Amino acid sequence: MIVAILTAAARELTMKIGVPKEIKNHEYRVGLSPASVKELVNHGHSVMVQSGAAAGIGMTDEDYRQVGAEIHDSAEHIFASNEMIVKVKEPQPHECKQLRAGQILFTYLHLAPDPEQTRLLLESGVTAIAYETVTGPENSLPLLAPMSEVAGRLAAQAGAHCLERAQGGLGILMGGVPGTEPAQVLVIGGGVVGTQAAYIASGMGANVTILDRSIPRLRELDVEFAGRVNCLYSTAEAIEKYALSCDLLIGAVLLPGASAPKLVSRDLISRMKTGAVVVDVAIDQGGCFETSKATTHQDPTFVVDGVVHYCVANMPGAVPQTSTHALNNATLPFTISLANRGWKEALRRDEHLLRGLNVHAGKLCYAAVGEAQGLESVDPRNLL
Repeated sequence: MIVAILTAAARELTMKIGVPKEIKNHEYRVGLSPASVKELVNHGHSVMVQSGAAAGIGMTDEDYRQVGAEIHDSAEHIFASNEMIVKVKEPQPHECKQLRAGQILFTYLHLAPDPEQTRLLLESGVTAIAYETVTGPENSLPLLAPMSEVAGRLAAQAGAHCLERAQGGLGILMGGVPGTEPAQVLVIGGGVVGTQAAYIASGMGANVTILDRSIPRLRELDVEFAGRVNCLYSTAEAIEKYALSCDLLIGAVLLPGASAPKLVSRDLISRMKTGAVVVDVAIDQGGCFETSKATTHQDPTFVVDGVVHYCVANMPGAVPQTSTHALNNATLPFTISLANRGWKEALRRDEHLLRGLNVHAGKLCYAAVGEAQGLESVDPRNLL
């Protein structure tokens, strides 16, 4: 037994891990919280964090020093000095150019609608593992789920705010008051995002309808909401019918790792109520409305044919304390595995983590991204 333990310990690596500050517009989350850093340090790894990286969640550089992290002012130094980079959002173009062959990148990527990022990552030679395509039991997406929960809840909040007249909306209160009608809310997609959006919207008193193509899922939702939410089968006819009568439409569809299907056409948008609001939570994957384009927290909305569009691509960044801790709870075991074993052994041992591999040494390793961009992809199992 002692020999076995020593052998297992000897197989563990010591890895240098870097955490740069997020630079996307109004992105306040951080890749590793102090608690996560402490766990990695306890496993024998070194962690370098960019100064001020966690200011958005109320954590200081001293909080990181106390758990054994090294603090450095320069993002460039962090990218150059570490074997694994842990982030939250996809690397911006000049960050992609700092990545290199033999280095691991562990973060959200959302490559399918982003050919430039795909090209830059392929050119860098980096091994890029995407949170959003790591799988779990029963085809779940454990690293996407916590941010989907946050985004779904925020979608109802944001939609309620945009319905205010000062924001260009109809001027409707979600729950109304006695003697008035509540808002009519349509949610397309009954997964994690859609369920959470419906939960908040119905809790605010709105009249909510969920459309989904899975009969078993609709049954589950009907039981979960105890009849408080209309759970209907999704067809083009149903989408049109309920979109035309709704005040708030929330797009919550997902094809893992692939571009989102365009379920609401420009023509349908043009026929919706003037002042109606659409919230496209699928915008990270290209959006599910034909009129969608990515926006930021700084300038979150635009209007097409009288309909207010909210299409912020990093919605959970608005609540970074909740989001960072929820994300770290999910990602930490995988981060530790990658650090302890190296990417190849970690992926060899874990089929679910293997599905997170999107790019390695100039090769595209995720078929859905290749299909979306017309690129050749390889089976990641062949790289092990």
